[in-house]
Amino acid sequence: MLKLQIIQEYILMACDKISATELSFLMGEILLENGAEISRIQDTMERVANFYGVENFNVFVLTNAIMATGIENGEEHSAKLKFTRTTSLHLGRVSAINQLSREICEGKYSISEAYEIAKKSREIPTCKKWLSLLAAAISCAGYCYVFGRQNVLDGVAALVCGTILQLYLFYTSENRISKFIVNITASALVTLVTILLKCVGFPLDMASVVIGSIYPLLPGVALTTSIRDFLNSDYLSGTIRFVDATLIGGCIAIGVGVTFKIYSLLGGVVI
Repeated sequence: MLKLQIIQEYILMACDKISATELSFLMGEILLENGAEISRIQDTMERVANFYGVENFNVFVLTNAIMATGIENGEEHSAKLKFTRTTSLHLGRVSAINQLSREICEGKYSISEAYEIAKKSREIPTCKKWLSLLAAAISCAGYCYVFGRQNVLDGVAALVCGTILQLYLFYTSENRISKFIVNITASALVTLVTILLKCVGFPLDMASVVIGSIYPLLPGVALTTSIRDFLNSDYLSGTIRFVDATLIGGCIAIGVGVTFKIYSLLGGVVI
């Protein structure tokens, strides 16, 4: 029992060494990793730092970097992150950090307690693969039906293409392939499957099927976030995200266009 108490006291002492600057930095890092806009990240970090009495707190956030400095108990603390990859769009983690920041401002947690909760927020799991697969298939079929000629057969073909596309995205995410290569090859794969379905005799409107099937690849969130960054005067981050969304759209266009071009050169008719 004595040894256990000593260990517990040591852990508490170690936790107490965590600064408010480090806590706010961790929360900002989690938000950045999961696709939050720049203004939300800065506001969250500033609120947390101000509540815990950090003086002269300054934070600078880009789409892939955070730098923060502050003075606590007369000692300067700084934290910086040279590179943070936006791993995925996970609104559950963003919501958890937002809720944590509200509870911190209500005085519910010490720095060490909040730090542990923030680390647990980072571990919130994504949805199961079968659910992502089902959502991708249904969304592709739905978009094909709405934006196409509203033909059920086209929707079924888009459902098949969407399923294959999502399986391919699962594979590429596990192997950390460049997202530009992923978008080119994924859009080409969808187009190729559509062409094969057309060649075996299905009376499809290939344009409608392809438009519906590439829906999971579209950078809608990145484009929307870039516009919000522009409106919040975060011009650099807004420009970076806008360029990123534009490049992704260009990659999708290349994958679809090149595949259709090859098909037409081989004697096929693009409809």
